[in-house]
Amino acid sequence: MKMKQIGQMYSPNCIKPCRSGQEKIFCYVYRSLLCALFVAAATLSIASPSFGSSRLSTLLDEAYDNNEGLLSMEENVRALRAEAPFSGSLRDPVVGIGVLNLPVDTFDFDQEPMTQKQLFASQKFPWFGTLDLRQQASELKALEADFQVRIKRLEIARNLADAWLDLGFVSKALEINENLQTIVLQVLRVAETRYGTGEGLQQDILAGQVKHSELIDERVNLERRERVVRAQIGTLLNRGGLFEDKGPLSVEEPADIPERVLLNRISIQLNPLLQARKVAIDRAKVEVQLAEKAYLPDFDLRLAYGDREDHPDFVSATLGLTIPLWQSTSQDSKLAAAQKRLTAAKKSLLGLRQTLPHSIERVLAEIEGAKDSYSLMGKELSVQAANLADASLAAYSVGKIEFNTMLSARIQLLRIQLKAERYKYQIYKKMAELEELIGTNLSSLENLK
Repeated sequence: MKMKQIGQMYSPNCIKPCRSGQEKIFCYVYRSLLCALFVAAATLSIASPSFGSSRLSTLLDEAYDNNEGLLSMEENVRALRAEAPFSGSLRDPVVGIGVLNLPVDTFDFDQEPMTQKQLFASQKFPWFGTLDLRQQASELKALEADFQVRIKRLEIARNLADAWLDLGFVSKALEINENLQTIVLQVLRVAETRYGTGEGLQQDILAGQVKHSELIDERVNLERRERVVRAQIGTLLNRGGLFEDKGPLSVEEPADIPERVLLNRISIQLNPLLQARKVAIDRAKVEVQLAEKAYLPDFDLRLAYGDREDHPDFVSATLGLTIPLWQSTSQDSKLAAAQKRLTAAKKSLLGLRQTLPHSIERVLAEIEGAKDSYSLMGKELSVQAANLADASLAAYSVGKIEFNTMLSARIQLLRIQLKAERYKYQIYKKMAELEELIGTNLSSLENLK
């Protein structure tokens, strides 16, 4: 999808009053196609995240299908769409029967010529254009609800990605914890052997046992964190049982992030919260027009047919008009409220437009910092720590350094590797946050210039 096409998905002035019958049909079809196309494009843009794995995409589809909050919002959108035609239609006419001028002394229909049995029908008509405006307001309300659904889907995508990545990191930390325990036990056996031959110290054995106990405590905390994350994923998926997957034990090297200018431009066009506020402005404008229409009279047309015994029948017609007699407390108040809602909607949009680039800048800075730390930990420090661990082990074997120094060097190597993994997972979590801000996944921006 090209940039120009994306930007034209929703224009704040695309819904306007229609006057002639042909214009009404064209506008209605245009608005319906516009809403359908936008919702379809919005769904496609967040169906497959650009981070994680195919398993995460499958889980995301499951979350969309089973999340009760999202399903409720989607059902509400369908209800609003179904309600829109009702808002733009006339109210049902009133049909009735009556008796006029019946003498109460005899209740005889032939006694007086004025006595008649009457059939009547009445219909109320609002001022010209009011029905169109009411239907537009309902359609805009449904479109705004569509954007709220998209906001919810992006929120679910980010929360699920965060939990999925947290689960992967915790699984990785448990794996490294197990490796650390293995290393400590191996070193502890070496210390016990050296102590048994008189070459080692008892304090080396005690230091190894203390470090092993610390790792056991760390594993308990990690397992508790793992249960919490699994519960979070289970809530998002609305599953009855526990979530059993381990999460991504490894993630690929983070891809390059698009330029800041492109991200800002895309966010202005696709951020669903911003688009919802644009729709809110349009709806407020329509409500102002409806409030102005309230000063004009509504019509009440009444037709009646009177049947008289042995006399000619009567046909009657009346036209009633509403009078804005209580204008100061009715129409004036309604118009003032509508204008204030319009002002509030404009300020809300302006505020979001101003803060959105700063939010993107913050996330980009965090991604850049995490990338720098990952590069430092994963390359330079990891190599240095590996060399230190090998040198320490060799020195300890010939009695040149203490046990604690050697053990710390061995543990530090895996700690640095784990810290590097933490920064890599953090980068992906920030990428998920960035995708929520711009309103689409980063992979969809690769062909945009």
